[in-house]
Amino acid sequence: MVYVLFGPPGAGKGTQGARIAAQYGVPTISTGAIFRDNVAAGTPLGLVAKDYMSRGQLVPDEIVVQLVKDRISEPDCAAGFLLDGFPRTINQAEILEVMLGEAGIAIDGVLDFEVGEDELVKRLSGRRTCSKCGATYHIVAVPPRQAGVCDQCGGALEQRADDMPEAIRTRLHEYQAKTAPVLAFYRERGLLREIDANASPDEIFAKVLAVLPTAAAV
Repeated sequence: MVYVLFGPPGAGKGTQGARIAAQYGVPTISTGAIFRDNVAAGTPLGLVAKDYMSRGQLVPDEIVVQLVKDRISEPDCAAGFLLDGFPRTINQAEILEVMLGEAGIAIDGVLDFEVGEDELVKRLSGRRTCSKCGATYHIVAVPPRQAGVCDQCGGALEQRADDMPEAIRTRLHEYQAKTAPVLAFYRERGLLREIDANASPDEIFAKVLAVLPTAAAV
């Protein structure tokens, strides 16, 4: 099984990706992790990517896709894999489609976790960070034992600037603008599966399982 996972910040994509990976025995692959691993290992592609990043430039799509190609050739991807938030552009999607086709691999579907903007703002603006040790909390989902005080070190909990409602809305609008063309690309191919993520993690996962192949489960 091969699926692409999409979802705005706060939609729970990471949580659901981890549950899918555990259920089906496949790895979740993100370009961020691939970059870090290749740079740390000093691979030829990792060094090229590091050079671009050190100059504040985007790594060319061809290199990104080649890094993905190398990653999915590893043994743990034999039964399939999840691509977390990649591809991010139409060009990446087209290059990925060709690369997978040459390897005899087809994308089974694209899961798009959808949540209303107001709910996302509510979820994301509830995050609090310790000013001393950096521990993170959520005033609803993971609250500290004492309001405004870190459980670990007693430091004051603060709301970061990028967790303010207006900053969150800006991030969400940027996400929608960037991903809409890619989602349309996959919708035209009949691969897009829209998941209503305005629910609890268990309820969302039940919706996910309803669109995934049951025979592949481990």
